Amino acid sequence: MTQPPIELCQIPLGVICLADYERVAAQRLDPNAWAYLSGGAGDEITTRWNREAFDRIALLPRILRGDAGAHTRIELFGHAFAHPILVAPVAYQRLAHADGERATAAAAAAQDAGLVLSTLASETLEDVAALAGPRRWLQLYLQPRRADTLDLVRRAEAAGYEALMLTVDAPVYGARDRERRVGFALPPGIRAQNLVGYPARPVPAGTGSTVLDHFMATAPTWDDVDWLIAHTQLPVLLKGILDPEDAELAIAHGAAGIVVSNHGGRTLDTLPATLDALPSIAERVAGRVPVLMDGGIRRGTDIFKAIASGATAVLVGRPIVYALAVAGAFGVAHVLKLLRDELEIAMVLTGCARLVDIGPRHLMRR
Repeated sequence: MTQPPIELCQIPLGVICLADYERVAAQRLDPNAWAYLSGGAGDEITTRWNREAFDRIALLPRILRGDAGAHTRIELFGHAFAHPILVAPVAYQRLAHADGERATAAAAAAQDAGLVLSTLASETLEDVAALAGPRRWLQLYLQPRRADTLDLVRRAEAAGYEALMLTVDAPVYGARDRERRVGFALPPGIRAQNLVGYPARPVPAGTGSTVLDHFMATAPTWDDVDWLIAHTQLPVLLKGILDPEDAELAIAHGAAGIVVSNHGGRTLDTLPATLDALPSIAERVAGRVPVLMDGGIRRGTDIFKAIASGATAVLVGRPIVYALAVAGAFGVAHVLKLLRDELEIAMVLTGCARLVDIGPRHLMRR
């Protein structure tokens, strides 16, 4: 079926930074969508810490260090990226805009940004691939049946996705108070399109603990990681690592990359901020595989601080869907351009011609 063209929405006057997009999105989205897209687990302490961790760090500039060969290019798994900003996997983006993930993919392609599509996307991975640029990955949740997980993998391979990002930190849904207060439910017509036809994980009836007796018993294990890596030629990254010991295990089990993430504070509240967890993991990994991170990024200076703390690249989630809600594909492209411009400004003003020049010496922890 032919998809309708991407709607091009005007960026509102006065929306000039990511905070502006968040403010306007809060006004435009209905309470149901806003609770899902912006909320976190519990008291949302981790969500707040993610942002505050960046604010606690000052930048130390170096002066008189011009260089004619400056750039932001990186290489991941043999592929060139124009800059280290990737679109994080966010589920059900049609909650924010009718074009959903299709608009996000088109915007990412226009800004040369890597795209990570959620398993729980409200558009099929094939439809998104038709609009995405070449640097596209698929985020995976393991399905109850391995055959269904393998089917997702084969579909991703056929559609030209270049890597798989396995989320390992969410075997059970977080206790999200904001969603429960509004009685969150997906509106008619919005569903996880990539999972249509796959059976859902059954929840047993009984008087025992559903969480411990069912979800803990069926939670993914390192054996599942081994199985997935053995059944694809694509690089597999593990997303949701906060402990250096788990990073070491990930490498031992064949992970091609690590994503330092606390799920945006949406699974377990009072987990550490990802920026605080990043340096010890990067030190333990010691360059053996790429280390990506997400959580709390709202400025190009935040990206600079993440790279200085050991990240190879970063993923940006909530600001993308806020921009999508405000101005569709144009909004997402604008946010990605703002972040890249601000990162490049920070590099010039700290005397860093290339990303490899950025390091801990440029940071002052307050």
